[in-house]
Amino acid sequence: LWVMIKVASLTKRYGEIEALRRVEFDVASGDIVGLLGPNGAGKSTTIRCLTGFFHPDEGEITVDGLNVLERPSEVQARVGYLPENTPLYSDMTVQGYLRMIADLRGVPESEKLALISGAVFATGLDQRLTQPIGQLSKGFRQRVGIAQAILHRPRLLILDEPTIGLDPTQVVEIRNLIKSLASHSTILFSSHILSEVEAVCDRVIILINGEVKADARLEELAQSQDATLVLQENVEGVEKNLLSLSGVNQVVPLRTSEGYAEFRVVGESKFDLCPAVFDVVRREGWSLRELRRDVRTLETVFTELVNSA
Repeated sequence: LWVMIKVASLTKRYGEIEALRRVEFDVASGDIVGLLGPNGAGKSTTIRCLTGFFHPDEGEITVDGLNVLERPSEVQARVGYLPENTPLYSDMTVQGYLRMIADLRGVPESEKLALISGAVFATGLDQRLTQPIGQLSKGFRQRVGIAQAILHRPRLLILDEPTIGLDPTQVVEIRNLIKSLASHSTILFSSHILSEVEAVCDRVIILINGEVKADARLEELAQSQDATLVLQENVEGVEKNLLSLSGVNQVVPLRTSEGYAEFRVVGESKFDLCPAVFDVVRREGWSLRELRRDVRTLETVFTELVNSA
C-alpha cells in the first residue's frame, strides 16, 4: 500500500517544554486513523507539523511522498484541514465563502461548479447557500468547515473534532460522510469522543505526554487475554485451582450485586483462557452461571494508558 503519511523521529519543543518526543508512525492511503490523547498530549502540535504550519525541531514528515519542510506548498495543496475552531467569515454567504476557498485553492474555473456542488451536497448545505454564515446554527457552521476542507478533493483530510456542536442525527450523517470520503482521501481524525473514533476509524494512534503510547487497529486493541467467570455460589479453592493453569497469573474476585461469585482470570499471553477455565469448572463440579472472554473498549485502553503515564 502507498504510504500517505510518514512521520519519523518528530520532535517539537516550546522553550524547555518538549511537546513531541521522537514521534513515529505511518498511515497508508485510504485509511481512517484516529489521533487520540488527553489535553496537552501533542495532538494539535502533530497536526500543525503535518500541515506545515509548525516546523519541527527534529525529524522528518512526508505526505504523499513529499517532504513537508522542503515542499510545503505542494503538500498543502494535497491536504484538506478542518481545525477545531474553523475560521469562518460570518458576513459572507455559504456560497460566497466556498467560492473564495476555491479561488484560494487555485481550483480551475472549469471545475469550480462541480467541486463546490459536490462539497455542498455531501455536507447537506444545499438549502443554505444564500444564507450569511453568521446566521447559521453551530452545526451548520461546522458543515461549512467540512465543506471547505473537502472542496478540492484532497488526498489527505485532517479533521480536528469534526462532530463538535452537532446534534445526534447530524453526528450520524457526518460519520457516514467521513466513511464515504475514504474512497478518495486518507483521513486523520482527532476527537475527544472515543465512541466517535470507534464508530469511524480503522486504527488509532494514542499520544500521551508527547509520545506514541499505542498504535494499533481497533480490533487488536480490543483483544484481551482475560476471562470472566461467574459461579452460582461461592465455593472453596477457586483461586487456587485457576492459578494452577498454564498462562494464568492472577485471579481477582469481583463484587456482584446479585450475590453470585464472580472472578476475573488474568492471563499473561493472548490465547483464550476460557476452554481451560471451563475444564476446571467441570472437573470441580462448580455451578457455572457465565464464562466469557473479556473484550476491552477503546475507553478502557485509553484510561489504562493515561493512568499508567
